[in-house]
Amino acid sequence: MMRLAVPEFLLLASLLIPAAGLWWLRRRRQRFPFPVAPGGSGPRRLDLRVGATVISGFLAAAAFVPLAVSLARPQEVLSRNIERAEGVDLAVVLDVSGSMAALDFRPTDRLGVAKNVIGAFLDGRPHDRIALVVFAGAAVTLCPLTLDHEVAGRLLGDVEIGALPDGTAIGMGLGTAVSRLRKSKADSKVVVLVTDGSNNSGQLDPLTAADLAQSEEMTVHTVLVGRGGKVPMPVTVRDPWTGREKREIREVEVETNPELLAEIARRTGGTSFRARDGKALSAVFEEIDALETTEFTSTKLVRYRERFEPWALVALFMLLAAAGIESLAGGTPW
Repeated sequence: MMRLAVPEFLLLASLLIPAAGLWWLRRRRQRFPFPVAPGGSGPRRLDLRVGATVISGFLAAAAFVPLAVSLARPQEVLSRNIERAEGVDLAVVLDVSGSMAALDFRPTDRLGVAKNVIGAFLDGRPHDRIALVVFAGAAVTLCPLTLDHEVAGRLLGDVEIGALPDGTAIGMGLGTAVSRLRKSKADSKVVVLVTDGSNNSGQLDPLTAADLAQSEEMTVHTVLVGRGGKVPMPVTVRDPWTGREKREIREVEVETNPELLAEIARRTGGTSFRARDGKALSAVFEEIDALETTEFTSTKLVRYRERFEPWALVALFMLLAAAGIESLAGGTPW
């Protein structure tokens, strides 16, 4: 990439036309008092002198162009951007219990919409280290802290209901996330807990897990998805006559505990949210994204390499050539 340090000097190139005009006027008034040589060679030699004068004049006037470019100082830009970002170490804890198959979210079920929204949320935070924890009746780390969001996204996309014992062990899910973030050196450590139910299994009480997070200076944001009560749910039933299994949509009672999630968030300095549909869930994660900002410091180092020398040399050679042609032709002094 090239730039001009002082582009105003390019205006000097406009002197080419008046310089050529002055040269032409000077040569027009010039007299050639040369004697005519015997044999008729006088007019021919005179023509050569006039031609050489025209060429030297053109070269001298045209030299204003490379001279103007060299004075404008063309430079090769050698730039380097150094960007430092202090991201957030963030663990997403996702409920994959059977109730996440409820069909009150569109276009899929609660889990499908939650995975899409969380994936978009992670894509918008490229400088954060991400950990993924899933839980049902037990909890497992799906992905440890990583900056490789592509891998984290693929693992998130593969999450399915039924991979873990059924149940809703909120305390175990939160405790696993705390364990993953405990050794983090980041200034900001955040847990986003996404569930649609009430704690009903696991060996760790959710509020005890919240206290552990608070002691490690972690912020926990809780997101309750869906509504309580009866919701449409795909269930597997067996035909009593044929013994064949089939899937049916039935209204199933789902218990929620928004008070528990609010208390978890309060104890850790986080925020408790509730999303009753996919659009609301997207809005919740947009709000979380605004709450957990990332600090950036950017340094731009720019170096330039001067490239005026070739243009200056061209201008010099053109002037020398003009003077040489004029002198060799025996024209009038400069």
